[in-house]
Amino acid sequence: MPYVPHGDADRQVMLNALGVRRVDDLFAGVPEHLRYPELLLPEPLSEPELMAELAAMSETNADLRHFVSFLGAGAYYHYIPSVVEQIVSRSEFYTAYTPYQPEISQGTLQGIFEYQSMICALTGMDASNASHYDGATAVAEAIVMAHNVKRMKRHTAVMSPLVHPEYRATARTYVQGLDVTVAGDDAIGNDLEALLQRVDDDTICLVVQTPNFLGELEDLRGVAERVHEAGALLVVVADPLSLGLFKPPGDYGADIVVGEGQALGNAVSFGGPYLGFFATREKLVHKMAGRVVGETVDVEGKRGFVLTLAAREQHIRRERATSNICSNQALNALTAAVYMAALGKRGLRKVAEICYHRAHYAAAQIAQVPGFDVVARKPFFKEFVVQCPMPVEALNRHLLEWGIIGGYDLARAYPGTQNHMLVCVTEMTTRAGIDYFIEALREVSA
Repeated sequence: MPYVPHGDADRQVMLNALGVRRVDDLFAGVPEHLRYPELLLPEPLSEPELMAELAAMSETNADLRHFVSFLGAGAYYHYIPSVVEQIVSRSEFYTAYTPYQPEISQGTLQGIFEYQSMICALTGMDASNASHYDGATAVAEAIVMAHNVKRMKRHTAVMSPLVHPEYRATARTYVQGLDVTVAGDDAIGNDLEALLQRVDDDTICLVVQTPNFLGELEDLRGVAERVHEAGALLVVVADPLSLGLFKPPGDYGADIVVGEGQALGNAVSFGGPYLGFFATREKLVHKMAGRVVGETVDVEGKRGFVLTLAAREQHIRRERATSNICSNQALNALTAAVYMAALGKRGLRKVAEICYHRAHYAAAQIAQVPGFDVVARKPFFKEFVVQCPMPVEALNRHLLEWGIIGGYDLARAYPGTQNHMLVCVTEMTTRAGIDYFIEALREVSA
């Protein structure tokens, strides 16, 4: 549809409705000298000159292509095969929004269906939706879903303190309008046993993360049985790449599996847009929020795809909706599908193995640096905690001088963890990069 600007008559009608004579009157509350500040722009440049200046400015950034990074904490620098961008940048994918008329959006629907199928295979679950906005939204929607399953009967979601801090904050924001309380995450010392002790006949779900925010692998054997005995659901937050190497949550009884899917072919990209994957058991699928694409046949018996189980207030009465969430970053989900298809089962396992072994090499080397101690209470995947001889903020400033992006300062999320850094290593962190990091740490401890 072409853009048609407002004419003078249109503007006058709007001004009359607002009770003002001129557009300038709308800004009467702003001091006059601040309304239209003079822009002190430099002299104009040619396009080559402008591009050269912008390129020079961009070189002052501490970006992942020029710096060695050990920062993770929910957003991870992984290699993205060139085929991923080549496919998703095609105009029919790149410009599509959302299939409001699914019968003419077969390509988009098939892409989502393939994504859902691979997420189910990865998590060991029966059904997946077309993704949510991010991992935090997926966790919050899992709690809302558990509330809908246990509607009017239970009111507490028990959550591990080692679930990503931002996910926990988002969940609390989500449930403000529900008769639900998030509990259990108030003390970092609340381990699995302590959390299970809090699961009772008022609990809608237990939410745990593995690898947890500290990078540790939780032993969830037998947890589902105890949660189910209390009549609650088990929600597992997972790193999708870790599932290429470790047992999927569906194998140990999880009811809902969620997480951040950024690592599946999506760039770190200043924190978004990302995608939150969401999968569940078949018996619970009618309570799942978001879009779900199903496979069917048309009147001629040909394979086709449709939006199904669309239990959102966009389609049905609000009081019967599972959620008001009505969109997702379909392009990010497609990116994840292309990435998983390109790597395949063996490729995902290989990436996970490289992350695992390089992280353990880094931990072993750091443990030998005077003043630095690796705090590893449990097996870990690609992240681990290091106790440092100085504040992490000061250490990271020092590392930047070496061209190194340091780890996450845990004191930002957990009081009492001063001088503790969360270090992340992926397949993009070379052995030479790790050795360079160790050299920088030795200088600090000297």
